[in-house]
Amino acid sequence: MRLILVLAASLALAGPALAGQAVTLKADTTDADGAVTLGDLFDGAGPAGGVPIATRTGASVVLDAALVQLAARRAGLDWPNAEGLKMIVVHSGPAVAGAAAAARGNIDVLTYTRNLAAGEIVQPTDLVWGKAAAGPADAPSDPESVIGLAAKRALRAGATVSAHDVGAAMVVRTGDTITVSYDADGISLSLQGKAMASGGVGETISVQNTASKKVVQATVSGPGQAVVGPGADQIRTVRATRYATR
Repeated sequence: MRLILVLAASLALAGPALAGQAVTLKADTTDADGAVTLGDLFDGAGPAGGVPIATRTGASVVLDAALVQLAARRAGLDWPNAEGLKMIVVHSGPAVAGAAAAARGNIDVLTYTRNLAAGEIVQPTDLVWGKAAAGPADAPSDPESVIGLAAKRALRAGATVSAHDVGAAMVVRTGDTITVSYDADGISLSLQGKAMASGGVGETISVQNTASKKVVQATVSGPGQAVVGPGADQIRTVRATRYATR
C-alpha cells in the first residue's frame, strides 16, 4: 500500500490558529473518499474539519500521531493525545466498503504500524488496534499471540494482522552445523549434524549426520540445537498447546 501523506499541505492550508478548541480522537477513524481530513479523525473539529491530513490510496493509511497533533494545533484544535498514541490507522469508510461491508459492521482488528521484512520479530510497538468492516478468519484477538513471532513474508504498515503472517523465529538455518541430542531412561547421546532446512523452536527438520551421512528427523529446541525421542515429543506438545490457545 502506497501512502501519500500531505501533512505539509495541510499545514499550509490550515491558516491561523482558531482558538485551541478541544477535540477528541474518534473511536472509529475512517474516511469515505480517500481524502483524510481532521473531521475524519476528531469529534468537535468544527470548521477545521475540512483540513486535509493525508491521502489514503489503499484500504487503510497509517498516520504519525505527532504530525497529526501538530496539524490539528495549526488548525486551532487542541488534541492532548493523553493515550500517548504513536500511530493512527484510518480505514476506508462505508461509502467505499459498500453496503455488504457496512451490514457486517465495524470490528476491532490488529494492524501493523510499520513495514516488516520477512524474518523480523514482531515487537509490541509494531501493533495497533484499528477498525475494519471485517477481519481475516484467523485474526488474533490478543497482541501477545503475535508479539515475539517472526514475519513469514514482507508485511505492510496498516495491513490487518493474520495468524498466518507470522511463525516461530528461525533459530536454525539451512546448512548450519547443529547438535542433535537424545535423552531418555538415563541414556544421553548426541551427534553433530547438518541442518537440511531452516526451523524455529518446535518445528521438525531433516538433519544429516556429519559422520554417517544418514538423515534423521529432529525437532528444533533452540539455536544450534535439536532433539529426537521423548524430548522432541515434549517440545512439539508444548508448541501445539501454545498455538491452540492463540
